[in-house]
Amino acid sequence: MKFGKTIKIFLIDGDTNGRLTCELSNWTGKAYKLPRNLIKICTDRPEIQTTGVYILLNKSADLSKKGQLYIGEAENIFNRLTQHIKEKDFWNEAIVFISKDDNLNKAHIKYLENRLHEIGFSANRYELINNQKPTQSSISESDRAEMEEFLSNILTLVSTLGYNAFEQIRQADTNVETDEEDLFYIDAARGANGIGKTTSEGFVVFEHSQIADPVTNSYPKTMQKLRDTLISEGIIVNDGDKLILKRDYLFSSSSSAAMIIMGRSANGLTEWKMKTGETLQDFETGENN
Repeated sequence: MKFGKTIKIFLIDGDTNGRLTCELSNWTGKAYKLPRNLIKICTDRPEIQTTGVYILLNKSADLSKKGQLYIGEAENIFNRLTQHIKEKDFWNEAIVFISKDDNLNKAHIKYLENRLHEIGFSANRYELINNQKPTQSSISESDRAEMEEFLSNILTLVSTLGYNAFEQIRQADTNVETDEEDLFYIDAARGANGIGKTTSEGFVVFEHSQIADPVTNSYPKTMQKLRDTLISEGIIVNDGDKLILKRDYLFSSSSSAAMIIMGRSANGLTEWKMKTGETLQDFETGENN
């Protein structure tokens, strides 16, 4: 059972685009969200001159392109961020995590750094800039349990602060074989055969879905550009005489998902249907209930 959480956000400078802190009730951890151009004035924040983990981010405005992400740890985060300003120019924002009771040691932050890298790589939402996977420190069973709880709260706050870098595109409880009550399908001309699911972020089309080939003459130019990008990046691949989606892919809307699958103009609200024949439009409006 999931429970509600209370999150406190404080605008340090009274600016929604400035520095802020983010805390969960009954948690000893604390997050700082810091724009790159304001790192230099963070000498007024002694908490970030302590031990912790941090994430450097650059969010892409283009859904077809990944943002960039770097994960690190330091015993003095402020000094490390200052160093990164001189050495790394891809990022425009940092999220820092520290312990308010100074309970994080070097082994703890190395463990968290490794786990964040592992989860970020698995999610495949952002391009990881780290040159190599951080090594995982050896900690006791009790410390590991504490760090996994700390990690869970980190993931919650990263999402709260507007980044989906560690979220699986398809949630772990979605199983194509057993959980079909909220799955949608397209089976159409020129080999189009897709399966997907609506989410709070858009519409996810599952790996192994088949893409129509060729596209129609009236295919929208914007969709042709996205299709070409997905092919060039190896997300859509040739499999014998078929075009196949290599991995789960999140589209901004059900219609863009349908147009990629069908190779023509399409309204995703009416093209995506459950096995019962109910359309996505009916499902979302509850008109058939």
